[in-house]
Amino acid sequence: MTGVVLCGGQSSRMGTDKGLINHENESWAKLAFDKLSTLNIPVFLSVNKDQSELYKKIFPEASLIIDNESLQVKGPLLGLLSASLLFPGEDIFILACDMPLMDSITLKQLRAAAVSNQQYDAFVFKNENEAEPLCGIYTYSGLNIILDMYRSQQLVKHSMKFVLEHINSISIPLEEEQKKFFSNFNTHAELNGL
Repeated sequence: MTGVVLCGGQSSRMGTDKGLINHENESWAKLAFDKLSTLNIPVFLSVNKDQSELYKKIFPEASLIIDNESLQVKGPLLGLLSASLLFPGEDIFILACDMPLMDSITLKQLRAAAVSNQQYDAFVFKNENEAEPLCGIYTYSGLNIILDMYRSQQLVKHSMKFVLEHINSISIPLEEEQKKFFSNFNTHAELNGL
């Protein structure tokens, strides 16, 4: 299993690179990186080409996955599939950088679910009735299905929720006290609650 922090968004609503916003004296990208690292798996940061030079100044170049430009895909799915092509045969545990309140115990819970339920292609949490696809484990078999859909032009939406509907995924209900960990911040106004 390989961990991937998704940092490659455009951050258009925030107006600044969300992965580089600081919380408790660490960038959001580093906070997510450290939390995934508690699982004792190799962890990488997914960035787009425009971010790569800036991230190389902060993180070791070997820890960066730059979006694969041959993929005609957008959004977080581009980061996930770029990682999958780089690490064929690996399960990928993704975590969006803009969930700075995430805790490592919740990540360990998801990993334990994946270890004990190997018949599924993806493991995510469910908040009320909505899947939380940006903190999830996508197995290599599930990733192969997604890549096959892409290659056969059946990937008609680049939405992570669309992908979850087309592979054998399981959604684990969040406990009430876990819901805050999935708060995601997209504007400066929302940072006031952080």
